[in-house]
Amino acid sequence: MREPSIAVLSGAIGLAGHRRIGAHRLMPADVTSSTGARRQRLVQRRKALGLTQEALAELVAVGRSTVVRWERGESEPLPSIRPRLARVLKVSADVLESLLTADDPRGDDAVPRQLPAAVADFTGRAAELQQLAQVLDAAGAGRPGRVVISVIGGMAGVGKTTLALYWAHQVAGRFPDGQLYVNLRGFDPASTPIAGPEVIRGFLDALGVAPERVPASSEAQAGLYRSLLADRRMLIVLDNARDEQQVRPLLPASAGTLVLVTSRSQLTGLAAADGARLLPLNVLAHGEAAELLAARIGPDRVAAEPAAVSEIARLSACLPLAVAIAAARAATRPRLPLAALADELRNASGRLDALDAGDPAASVRAVFSCSVRHLSRETERMFRLLGIHCGPDISGPAAASLAGCDPARVRRDLGELARAHLITEHAPGRYAFHDLLRAYAAEQAHDTDSKPDRDAAIGRVLDHYLHTAAHAAHLLNPSHEPVVLATPSPDAAPERPVDHGQALAWFEEEHQVLLAAINLAAQSGFDVHAWQLSWALAPFLQACGHWQEWAATQRTALAAATRLGDAAAQAVCSRLLAAAHSDLGDYDESSRLFAISLTLYQRLGNRLGEAKVQYNLAVQAEGQGRYADVLKHTEKALRLYQALGDKASEATALNNIGWTYGLLGDYEKARAFCRQALDLCTEVGHHWLAGHVWDSLGYAEHHMGNLGEAAACYQRALSLYREAGDRFSEGQSLTHVGETCQAVGTLAQAREAWEQALAIFDELRNRDAADKVRAMLASADNRAPTPQPGESGPELPR
Repeated sequence: MREPSIAVLSGAIGLAGHRRIGAHRLMPADVTSSTGARRQRLVQRRKALGLTQEALAELVAVGRSTVVRWERGESEPLPSIRPRLARVLKVSADVLESLLTADDPRGDDAVPRQLPAAVADFTGRAAELQQLAQVLDAAGAGRPGRVVISVIGGMAGVGKTTLALYWAHQVAGRFPDGQLYVNLRGFDPASTPIAGPEVIRGFLDALGVAPERVPASSEAQAGLYRSLLADRRMLIVLDNARDEQQVRPLLPASAGTLVLVTSRSQLTGLAAADGARLLPLNVLAHGEAAELLAARIGPDRVAAEPAAVSEIARLSACLPLAVAIAAARAATRPRLPLAALADELRNASGRLDALDAGDPAASVRAVFSCSVRHLSRETERMFRLLGIHCGPDISGPAAASLAGCDPARVRRDLGELARAHLITEHAPGRYAFHDLLRAYAAEQAHDTDSKPDRDAAIGRVLDHYLHTAAHAAHLLNPSHEPVVLATPSPDAAPERPVDHGQALAWFEEEHQVLLAAINLAAQSGFDVHAWQLSWALAPFLQACGHWQEWAATQRTALAAATRLGDAAAQAVCSRLLAAAHSDLGDYDESSRLFAISLTLYQRLGNRLGEAKVQYNLAVQAEGQGRYADVLKHTEKALRLYQALGDKASEATALNNIGWTYGLLGDYEKARAFCRQALDLCTEVGHHWLAGHVWDSLGYAEHHMGNLGEAAACYQRALSLYREAGDRFSEGQSLTHVGETCQAVGTLAQAREAWEQALAIFDELRNRDAADKVRAMLASADNRAPTPQPGESGPELPR
């Protein structure tokens, strides 16, 4: 028996040599009536098993002439023979009855053309249409006996049916035996999904089977349906399928028919078990969404307000249904400026109201609700809670804390949501919402869950981020000022990165989420979380050169600490905000904030805080070229660190003293202080600071004439900076590498290092640093010394 195959989304078969419906070929040894085989299905079943009339007769223990008369419809198998005949043909008694009694009852004009009309203004989807064309071509070139099934999957309103019908009409001519269509109502707002037997009964009517010839049992009807499709080239569109179980009974058993399925579920079971080909459908590109809107409202209004058209497309989140509803609202109010419609959509709390045309089929909220109502109770709760999460995405562990549930349970819930196309697993273990689905989930959470329950969920996920970030921050920078954190909720499960690399990777993955979490905390009354999350994020933002974000988060933190009336928190936040302003070159504001912070620390008797401010003042003084003040402030900080036994911070101060002596031209002292700092870095495992120390040592060695040693130091520094993700320091060290290469006379290597540094500073939008490197590049030829005989440049770090 030939093996059928399936492709999820929609597969098409382009076979050569079309045959009229009902036509068939017989094996040379067969005998048939000149008036046509009344029992063609019986003949087809025998041939499907590879049996000749003689072979069937032998297996059933009758003469060949008896088989010939059965197939001609001239006689009936005796009741005593029928069980044996059913076993040989491998069918049930009901199916055998249909083989014997249901002739091919169709006339030549019984060719179904059931496809609904396609939309007139179909827009975009070029890539998806190309994929469908490839499925059609592959099916035509594939091995015989395979049914091609293709499943178009995607979220509600994304245009699955629109694409399926548009493409089906384009290729209908490739299926001369007709097209069958059914809306399976898998996610219908007003009815339940249609059962397979009901669909098959309707298909039998479409295929021209007279009512009196339809078998009584569902099994026999399914057998008749498959037999009628045998050796025919038909296109079957199964629209809006609920799940694999609803689709499978409708699949034909032989080649020639292409099945196109649409569903809000992923239907991965069809791909795994039935060989279906999956075509996931996403929202339109912004340009395509604007084009769809323009096609609906006309060129004059588009030309008059092109910016509003673009904004409406964006606010509709490029979801085809939402764009179509917005266009309908514009069309029914021709005098309303499109900018006014954009204003309605811009109000996030009322956006779903604005995308409701009063018909369940033309309401974003209604079509979303049909997807959600099929979820299990636990998964529906997970969906609602994700709506109040800060976004833009969430990891599995964070979702477990949000829900306060076992991680295994949450993984199942997230998997169910992803299969229903309510969330997307856009990266392994990370899940994201479409903007309008997020709005709907948040609305459902506010309508269904009490405020205490919502606040508890927010508190759990903020605990998750805060305690994970605090642990990761210490791994990035062991000298980061410690703060006392509140005990996390017992239902929160913070993560525990084990080393610097894992800590950096976690911050990189959660970067945007943590920024959003700080804002969520501040807006939701979680002020302690708002300032402490900002504190925990500071080492990552500073090291990676995100100084504007550093300043913004610290402003939020300081406001939260002020609302709390927490002087200790205000001291920390003022200092960190001042440090961010200092790195941004806003020295007036940083000086003001450092003074406030120092006063608070002194009032609280916090000597470690005082030391931190002194160190920060030294860094600021360096930026202003006041090297004597750098030494003064750093030495004050060093004495306090040593008194407190804070070796990580002591290493920071020692390196800064060494670097400053280098800037002042005392390279021996510079090297001595830096080597002390390096020993402490090794002792406390301060990898990020070790990069700075190696860079300082490289600077001293360079100016002492030890260019090879300098290059080796810079190589070590660059490796550590890259490991730490410290882009700004990487750029600075590359600048120093260029200077060393220039000193040797290898100008090409110097230029390469400076160009790498310039690319980093431009990426970080640090104009001052970039301008200095541009000046080096511009004057490189004039400043380059002549290399000594036999001297080669140091190897450029990569």
